[in-house]
Amino acid sequence: MSSTESESSKMGAGLAGIASFGVAALPRIIFGPGSFDRLAAELANLGTRVLVVTGGQSFTGTERWARLQGQLQAAGVAWVQVSIAGEPSPEQVDEVVSHYGDYGIDMVLGIGGGSALDAAKAIAGLLPVQHSVMEYLEGVGPELPYRGPSLPLVAVPTTAGTGSEMTKNAVLTRHGVGGFKKSFRDEKLLPRIALVDPDLLHSCPPQVLLANAMDAFTQLLEAYVSTRASAFTDALAQSGIQAFAASFDPGAATPVKDYSQLAYAAMLSGICLAQAGLGSVHGMASPLGAYFPIPHGVACGTLLAMATAMNIAALRERMPQSPALAKYAQVAGWLGAEEDSIEAGSDALVGLLDSWIEESELPRLSVFGMTEADLPRVIAGSGGNSMKTNPLVLSDHEIRQVLLARL
Repeated sequence: MSSTESESSKMGAGLAGIASFGVAALPRIIFGPGSFDRLAAELANLGTRVLVVTGGQSFTGTERWARLQGQLQAAGVAWVQVSIAGEPSPEQVDEVVSHYGDYGIDMVLGIGGGSALDAAKAIAGLLPVQHSVMEYLEGVGPELPYRGPSLPLVAVPTTAGTGSEMTKNAVLTRHGVGGFKKSFRDEKLLPRIALVDPDLLHSCPPQVLLANAMDAFTQLLEAYVSTRASAFTDALAQSGIQAFAASFDPGAATPVKDYSQLAYAAMLSGICLAQAGLGSVHGMASPLGAYFPIPHGVACGTLLAMATAMNIAALRERMPQSPALAKYAQVAGWLGAEEDSIEAGSDALVGLLDSWIEESELPRLSVFGMTEADLPRVIAGSGGNSMKTNPLVLSDHEIRQVLLARL
């Protein structure tokens, strides 16, 4: 056992047992290479008419789309298809819901990245009730309780990033002045089935895959050190981080070493965020995505090292007994760093994350038009749900330092 492991073990040695925790509902999970060919049969069990929600062109431009259409026809399932390019807006969701309200849709299939899956989630929830999503978005509008019912949703990710297939959240974005990035969130929106086929990642553009992989790792790390972490989520986060380490090398000519490990890590990141919450990176990424045209994975990836460094520095100063410090050191060990103390381990983690950002060539915030003059409104918007489960409350000054470092 290393010294880092010994120190962290001592921190938990006084515990009488496993602390109480709860587990929110999860979809039925179908995981594995080749599982995509089960999709048509699964849909046929849910109805005879499906609305297929995809991203831009990445999936519909592949042979799998043609193959799925043939399989749906053979299974007796009729379909209509809509594309959601970029992050979905409330207006896009409302337009689809209004247009397809009289089509007799039995179920919704979301295929794509997190944006397509989030859009599919909201559309499935609203098609039966024909209400505007603005009635339910958190933090904007009347925030009416969602009564349902939602149509059955099958979620099929084609990137390894957000883990949206595992959550009840549909994140919608309105860009620009007065913009927002808010969730339509309810247990009824949870996908009925999450089908995760690692083979689908092969068609994902490399830079998109890299950014989304960084988002998945961020979710695993933030859930692991979250104030709502439990023995259940810790075990999943460890498994996901170790799978990520086995699958990802941003400095290599071929960054993804094992697509099945990466898909597994991303899937677990979605479970962990749904059960334990996130942290400061996602707290800042939310207003950044609302005010600037910055993809979510890029926002998380570019902030990750500096935000982690700030958390560690603030914990050492204000909460030196926090278990999060030992957890940061444990993560460094799972990623291959050999350090002999908690302090050295957490410092090694920051150094490793910083090297990932450089090797992945993740852009700075200024590339998307952000300037120092924008800092006050981004800081003001950083106090959402994700920030509430950070290991400690960061001051506005500390958040400013993180953002300044990545301008």
